[in-house]
Amino acid sequence: MKKLLIGNEAVARGLYEGGLHVVSSYPGTPSTEITEFLSKYDDIHSEWAPNEKVAMEVAFGASLGGARTACAMKHVGLNVAADPLFTLSYTGVTGGMVICVADDPAMHSSQNEQDSRHYAIAAKVPMLEPSDSGECYAFSKAAFELSEKYDTPVILRVTTRIAHSQSIVDVGERENVDVKEYVKNPQKYIMMPAMAKKRHPVVEERTKSIAEYAEDCPFNKVEMGGTDIGIVTAGDCYQYVKEALGDTVSVLKLGIVNPLPTKLIQQFASKVKRLIVVEELDGIIETHIRNLGIAVEGKSLFSPIGEYNQATVKQVILGETAKTVACSAEVPVRPPMMCAGCPHRGMFYALSKNKVTVLGDIGCYTLGAQMPLNALDSTLCMGASVSGLHGFNLANGGKNKTACVIGDSTFMHSGVTGLINVAYNATNSTVIILDNSITGMTGHQQNPTTGYNIKGDPAAKVDLESLCRAVGINRVRVVDPYNIAECDQAIKEETAASEPSVIISRRPCVLLKSVKAKSPVKVDPDKCRGCRKCMTLGCPAISFKNKKAVIDHTLCVGCDVCKQLCAFDAIESEVR
Repeated sequence: MKKLLIGNEAVARGLYEGGLHVVSSYPGTPSTEITEFLSKYDDIHSEWAPNEKVAMEVAFGASLGGARTACAMKHVGLNVAADPLFTLSYTGVTGGMVICVADDPAMHSSQNEQDSRHYAIAAKVPMLEPSDSGECYAFSKAAFELSEKYDTPVILRVTTRIAHSQSIVDVGERENVDVKEYVKNPQKYIMMPAMAKKRHPVVEERTKSIAEYAEDCPFNKVEMGGTDIGIVTAGDCYQYVKEALGDTVSVLKLGIVNPLPTKLIQQFASKVKRLIVVEELDGIIETHIRNLGIAVEGKSLFSPIGEYNQATVKQVILGETAKTVACSAEVPVRPPMMCAGCPHRGMFYALSKNKVTVLGDIGCYTLGAQMPLNALDSTLCMGASVSGLHGFNLANGGKNKTACVIGDSTFMHSGVTGLINVAYNATNSTVIILDNSITGMTGHQQNPTTGYNIKGDPAAKVDLESLCRAVGINRVRVVDPYNIAECDQAIKEETAASEPSVIISRRPCVLLKSVKAKSPVKVDPDKCRGCRKCMTLGCPAISFKNKKAVIDHTLCVGCDVCKQLCAFDAIESEVR
């Protein structure tokens, strides 16, 4: 049956049909939908884990128990899971194990551009890279066989374009694969030094075997066209090359990008006059080819930064500039911002008002860095706000009024360990947990603080107040971020305290279906003085017209935060 699927759904379908039993993941754009689609199949176990390291370890445990398993994450999530990954290469698998990682060239929703192919090389595990939804389906399905044949986890790498673009997939039926019987094998699975030393040579031999397999495997293919130029490429770049150049060039499309073939590349290079590698981010394929002693071009032509496209390929290789239509109108800049009624806005306003140095974290609340709030001073990685705040206070000696902000899901991911460090090593750090009752930025996934699992069924719920006290924080208080005065008082008192403290800013995300909006507010133009105080919130529902504030009732959710700022009582609730 043919279906039009985005790449992530095709990956999910391929894993399911390939006999997947268990999937554990942490949401992260552009990988999130893989696990969301898998959760729709009731005959497999799917779950959200607190972080990517846990997810990969769950997948390993299920594989050890004989099941076919998978985990999914974005590129920076693979950093978190790198610890188990490298040793997983040594232990190998029992049931097939697929690690899905989604890279984000151009940083559409990420804090860095990172090429996950380096992890495959460093960990010495095979990596497949599909170029459309059909290959996402086929490669993920075949990855289980590859995993079990060579006793290794297999990484399936997609990029944002492949993960979220659509193409036709000819789907089939699920393969019924029995869970293998567990057999105790300490020499293979207990990686203390004596055993690990024996496993490393196995890994090296395995890499050689897979490299030989890559010379004539179904993942790699040669498409001969014009022989003046030969292109070696993979993934989304293959689509750009084919659309821009068609059959005017010959193409070696690589589907297995680690380990890379040798003879196949040599043979292809011998048939063309000029060899060019088209690959986004780092010159990994190019370096491999150059190490073979073959003349090749790549990063001397193409940038190591950002995404490519059809126009880029055509301009670089053929010197042809794509025709474009210029827009003469001046389009106003529209930076991303928090939603109207976002519960984080009130807390950020209070922090900005009190001139607090704020270390931020990864989540939609990172938008608090935007004008006019300008509330954040740093954002590094998941959980770094808490640990970084502790370090900042050690260096600063309390001269600055400081705090950090971290979401409830991010706190569960990697913030709680930083809080333990704050309590244990005792700095007067104020940690603000922005509890909006969901994982907001990646599309409303459940997490251990919400009380529901991936399917929406009731689950154990972490009590944040009790958890913070249990790790050694004595000062824990809960505030409503819609109450500016309450936030203001909490910030002043806790940042002045001589011991660690936690403020839990609790209000559900306004986009949750369970949250009912109140009557919107409106501005009485006769009372409005045009002071623009309400504009300092950065709420997209508020604008100015004829020197008076105007509130768009189609956006306003009636949070009343702006009412608290108006000194002239010009903002009032609409009567419905």
